[in-house]
Amino acid sequence: MISALRPLRLHQERALEALRASLATGRRRPMLQAPTGFGKTLLAAHIIRRALDRGKRVAFVVPALSLIDQTVAAFEAEGISCIGVMQGIHERTDREQPLQVCSVQTIARRKRPDVDLAIVDEAHQLHREIFRWMKDAPHIPFIGMSATPWARGLGKYYDDLIIAATTGALIGDGYLAPFAVFAPSEPDLADVRTVAGDFHEGELAAAMDKAAITGDIVETWLKRGEGRSTFCFCVNRRHAQHIAERFLEAGVVAEYMDGTTLREDREAIFDRFRSGEARIIANVGVLTTGVDLDVRCIVMARPTKSRILFVQMIGRGLRTAEGKDQLLVLDHAGNHLRLGMVTDIGQDYLDDGSERSSTSRKRDPDEPLPRLCDACKAVIPRVAKSCPCCGAQIRAKTDVESVEGELIELGARRSGSAQPTIADRASVYGELRWIAQDRGYATGWASHKFKEKFGVWPNDPRIRNVRAIPPSLKTKNWLVSRQIAFAKARGRVANG
Repeated sequence: MISALRPLRLHQERALEALRASLATGRRRPMLQAPTGFGKTLLAAHIIRRALDRGKRVAFVVPALSLIDQTVAAFEAEGISCIGVMQGIHERTDREQPLQVCSVQTIARRKRPDVDLAIVDEAHQLHREIFRWMKDAPHIPFIGMSATPWARGLGKYYDDLIIAATTGALIGDGYLAPFAVFAPSEPDLADVRTVAGDFHEGELAAAMDKAAITGDIVETWLKRGEGRSTFCFCVNRRHAQHIAERFLEAGVVAEYMDGTTLREDREAIFDRFRSGEARIIANVGVLTTGVDLDVRCIVMARPTKSRILFVQMIGRGLRTAEGKDQLLVLDHAGNHLRLGMVTDIGQDYLDDGSERSSTSRKRDPDEPLPRLCDACKAVIPRVAKSCPCCGAQIRAKTDVESVEGELIELGARRSGSAQPTIADRASVYGELRWIAQDRGYATGWASHKFKEKFGVWPNDPRIRNVRAIPPSLKTKNWLVSRQIAFAKARGRVANG
């Protein structure tokens, strides 16, 4: 029934011991943070093996139907074959087996499996059925697993965060591939609204699905991609289809995939990708989890404010492979300049949804974001002295903005008054956004008022991504002054 399992690596052993210690102290809902390439399946197999050896029954829950057969095959490869499946009409359906691999969708419709332990894969996805199960069965330990356990409210259901390893540590130890990021272009998203914490999909698609941007994506890949096997993450179906079409027109075999792609068609696409017949898969939301392919380039054509989505996209290409020197990331979405490097993203707590927790998860506005190398457009650490990609020396710069043809040093003084800092401008833009929402103005009103006040558009990511905040008296008075000035100007024209 069960053969010998492969031995754990040191970081996996430490994670297993941490889980055991957590449960021993009375925790019933530990969350294990395990980055891509950690070896999560092998660790889960060891957890399951120990439970089965004690006569316990286990449920391993996956978030998507497409992951069922993949999970079963992975456990069988680790030597565990006493598996039943809870998913539709499946050939492996057998409730008597001590290990049940279940889809969340099926659990919601059928009687839950009778088990002593539940392991929840991709637990950051916040499936309500899992939380109902937890509430109805407080005696059953639930172990969550995720590379990105940062979803708001996750701490209401899981009671201990175990950080098994970080992406940076796994790269340093050689378990993940190093990466290089280039940001050849950054889209103008000033007029794209934010809904539920991320960009409005329809408005985002309209901003990104333009011939100039799509053409730059293809041109950059032809220049820098070196024919690497590539995942391209897109905004919506039409956007992904257009990108695939442009690659095909350029003579590059590209595939298209979304959530409605049939399983047999998906496997055929993967086969062509593995063989090298197809070099690119343009997709919408289906290749962020549960895919283990040799990916050597990530094209980010999907801007996001979500750290979870960002890390999941990058993670698809971080696995090591024979002959793979590094992962190449071509960021046409401005994500790195907005969120930072994947190795810098994380948190050491579970967000319980409280105001305190929500506030603490924001990036410190003074924390330096990466910058671009002027010579090659590589994304590099803010403190870098030279570009690791092209070797160009990075000259120290004072933060300077161009305003109406005049160079203005931020924080410098002109005519005896202090110039507004980035934080000052971000605050004003947040206030303008609040006013626009409160009065039902068009989405571009805040941007135009910002330009009227400061002489530049709010294109800096530190400004345009700020949340709407109630306006200060100073900003209200400034708007009134502009209304008065406008009314006077109209009067002069009328009397002219």
